Amino acid sequence: MTTFDRAWWKEAVVYQVYPRSFNDSDGDGLGDIPGIIEKVDYLADLGIDCLWLNPVYDSPGVDNGYDIADYRTILDEFGTMEDWEALRDALHERGIKLIMDLVVNHTSDEHAWFVNARESPENGHRDYYWWREGRDPDGTDLDPDDYDTPADVDEVPPNDWESFFGGPAWSYDEDSSEWYLHIFDERMPDLNWETEEVREEVFEMMEWWFDKGIDGFRMDVINLISKPDGLPDGADPDAIVRGSDKFVNGPRVHDYLSELHDRVLDDEAMTVGEMAELSVEEARQYTGRDGDGMSMVFTFDHMRLDMTDAGRWSYREWSPRELKATMTHWQEGLAEEGWNSLFLNNHDEPRQLSRFGDDGRYRRESAKLLATLLHTLRGTPYIYQGEELGMTNYPFDSLDEVRDVDTIKNVRAARKAGRIREDDVMDLVRYRTRDNARTPMQWDDSEHAGFTEGEATPWMPVNPNKDEVNAEVARSDPESIWHFYRELISLRKERDVLVYGDYDLLLPDHETLWTYTRTLGDDSLLVVLNFAGEETRFDPPEDLRGTDAELLVSNYDANLVSVETTVLRPWEARVYDLQ
Repeated sequence: MTTFDRAWWKEAVVYQVYPRSFNDSDGDGLGDIPGIIEKVDYLADLGIDCLWLNPVYDSPGVDNGYDIADYRTILDEFGTMEDWEALRDALHERGIKLIMDLVVNHTSDEHAWFVNARESPENGHRDYYWWREGRDPDGTDLDPDDYDTPADVDEVPPNDWESFFGGPAWSYDEDSSEWYLHIFDERMPDLNWETEEVREEVFEMMEWWFDKGIDGFRMDVINLISKPDGLPDGADPDAIVRGSDKFVNGPRVHDYLSELHDRVLDDEAMTVGEMAELSVEEARQYTGRDGDGMSMVFTFDHMRLDMTDAGRWSYREWSPRELKATMTHWQEGLAEEGWNSLFLNNHDEPRQLSRFGDDGRYRRESAKLLATLLHTLRGTPYIYQGEELGMTNYPFDSLDEVRDVDTIKNVRAARKAGRIREDDVMDLVRYRTRDNARTPMQWDDSEHAGFTEGEATPWMPVNPNKDEVNAEVARSDPESIWHFYRELISLRKERDVLVYGDYDLLLPDHETLWTYTRTLGDDSLLVVLNFAGEETRFDPPEDLRGTDAELLVSNYDANLVSVETTVLRPWEARVYDLQ
């Protein structure tokens, strides 16, 4: 009899809620926690097992909540702690677990720790952050004009590191004549995990949330928390973000995360780490039996296929064959040690349908194919709000419509460096901006798509395709993308092979067909996906040709009793139950 290590988070389907854009209950144009409570039955009907709630903590909102001012307080615009507790209870009553965002690489500059640290170098919280004196620009390749310092200060930062949001990773503090580190926005200073008191504060805060009944954490950019001794200049001239070769997967990151696991976590807690620039081998160190104890990690190799060496604010054509090879590398690499997280979009990425599918003629078919892929690979599937409806990117006309600090700062930096042609700016923004994922959830075809019924304008514009793409229409149509997701989620609960079965790739060199088997003991499934907007011939391998089969899932009508050569229609997806 086949045996395997069961875990609830392996068998779960996770639904991600970006609260600001999910549902507005009080008519102020911003989504809130009571609005999520109103939709809990919608989530239960879909069949999800776990909700990942993006940050709802007190925050000035520089990065929409990822700049936390108080880890134990709910932001007023989202509601109260009592509202949060009501959401937790509503989810748990329906058998849905709840994981929260853990953002501990950095805080807001309005957090009491940083406010205190800024008062003087002698303050007790000073060592909670990275403060350093500047250096003479002579002997460096840094230009003082690139930094925001007073005219009489002719110095540059302690090193040449850059921010993921564009520009330098250091800001000058006039009161103390020192620089502080921020790998992201200047109002999001990095915590210094070398300071034991920082780790103690983080562990105590995590325990506080577990005592309140959460089921785990999604850990934001968690492999950035360790910085090397001496904070040296970046050594990789080809790094997309200068210095990332030093501060990504730093020298003590495994010590810190192992300590976190031993101090805070139990075997039931789910942890998923967002990991920048991670290899399969490194992922095993974080998640394997001998690793740091994390349930799984978010990896991004497959999300970089449409980028050049210049990074996110660039574009290149990708191919289905590249996507297949990249995700197969991770399927095989974590087969024995670790676990995969399965996603094609989230709050930081454009809509998967516009990026990896066809959001025009074959919107419905390609959305179902992408869903089939994510729910039949080995790993835990993540659904980003609206994905189950086939929501698409927003047709931004100008940068004035963009709210995302990452987009605005990176476009500014690319323009200054001459890395982007002015004629290409809006095409790239429409394709790449994180705001594509942050337009309001489309519940119906009313003026604001049912997101808000108040007088206020939604904080982000509603996608104009709301009349055709919305939950009300989808739930009333048994052939909709929503019902297809529901079918896949239900099937995954019924068949252990879809969770724990081995993944074996077939036809690896085919340009548009992605074909694989999932096998657990005597139970075997064949998945065939046509990543093309045209008909494609499928010739099964000799050892499968003629095998008796039942069609379990398909996004087209099809009748079959065995695996045979056939012509697949545009974006056709099939899951065969091999007899």
